[in-house]
Amino acid sequence: QVQLVESGGGLVQPGGSLRLSCAASGGIFSLYAMSWYRQDPGEQRELVATITSGDDTDYRGSAKGRFTISRDNDKNTVYLQMNNLKPDDTAVYYCHAYRIASGAEVAYWGEGTLVTVAS
Repeated sequence: QVQLVESGGGLVQPGGSLRLSCAASGGIFSLYAMSWYRQDPGEQRELVATITSGDDTDYRGSAKGRFTISRDNDKNTVYLQMNNLKPDDTAVYYCHAYRIASGAEVAYWGEGTLVTVAS
């Protein structure tokens, strides 16, 4: 069982930056692909960025060019650096861990951290 705890959310003005962190425990962190998702109230959860166990990265939508996902396997932590934030980035951001073990998909979610972009 992997536990994921997000932190770093808060209120930021448009154009500002935040860095989200997700600390993992209870598993072999380096084996997991780690992702950040976000969700607005009443909307579906959407994928923001992914970093694989091999450090390949992928970004979706408006995150491209503004957000950077990274991981520190020594600290069992994944980060999301968000720059030039816009009001549309306001959402609860969730950390997600995924791997395939013995042919089965294994996935875990954190409880989320709220990011509010407003002046």
